Amino acid sequence: MRSEQEMYDLIIGTAQEDGRIRAVYMNGSRTNPNVPKDLFQDYDIVYVVTETKPFYADRHWIDRFGERLSMQLPDELDRSLGKEVDFDKCYGWLIQFADGNRLDLHVEPVWNVNMKGDKLCRVLLDKDSILPEMPCPTDEAYRVKKPTEAEYYAVCNEFWWCLNNVAKGLWREELPYVHDMMSAVVRPQLIRMLSWKIGFETDFGVSVGKSAKYMYRWLKPEIWKRFLYTYGGVTAEEIWEAVFIMCDLFDETAPEIGKRLGCGYREEEAGNSRLWLERVRNTPKDAKEI
Repeated sequence: MRSEQEMYDLIIGTAQEDGRIRAVYMNGSRTNPNVPKDLFQDYDIVYVVTETKPFYADRHWIDRFGERLSMQLPDELDRSLGKEVDFDKCYGWLIQFADGNRLDLHVEPVWNVNMKGDKLCRVLLDKDSILPEMPCPTDEAYRVKKPTEAEYYAVCNEFWWCLNNVAKGLWREELPYVHDMMSAVVRPQLIRMLSWKIGFETDFGVSVGKSAKYMYRWLKPEIWKRFLYTYGGVTAEEIWEAVFIMCDLFDETAPEIGKRLGCGYREEEAGNSRLWLERVRNTPKDAKEI
């Protein structure tokens, strides 16, 4: 596997040798000082070029980066699906190399560069001083934000209301639907509540990462273990157990957040929802009424 330095030498060396490439910058996890380094981090690279067409019209130029195992052309895929894309504004290659490295490479023209909104950018090369001066990369934009009272109540209501659909799906044993509802709707509300707990405990100075993958850093091990159990279940009974673990975690955390915000937790809403879950769980499959 090529080393990090070898990859940087190749990426920057390619730009130095090609007059069409005027600058190079990187973003993503490799620029984030709070992300642990490992073997699977991508190299998220943008070449700022005079024009993009010569690069996407002749794709052989990317052969210099090494032997490819697989590749995706996201802009080509979007266009094939009827989405509106402009190759002249940006074009990308997502490449998995045989040696284990991965390069997410994009080209964009000088006239379309806009880095100001991304605080995780780092300039690697700028031949013409065309890129803005960037501060040290920070994940500030991705940190947990303090909720408003309205956001807090919306999350509470969404969590308890949508468990109604989970219960219905479990009674019917429509398990794919149940898993989708849990993953796409219900669990995200629990994640937000736990993230707010972490936010209050860290003065809202940390990011829990995409899909809350770093939440374990700040939660007690016992809470993190229980949270992971909410992902389990291949039978209806196992999923029911996961549902009530979610309810317990939410019921323990939400009152604390409400208190910190100076508003009350709607215990009646939570209690009624839990009673309904129990009622559906205990409803026989041959029941004619609830």
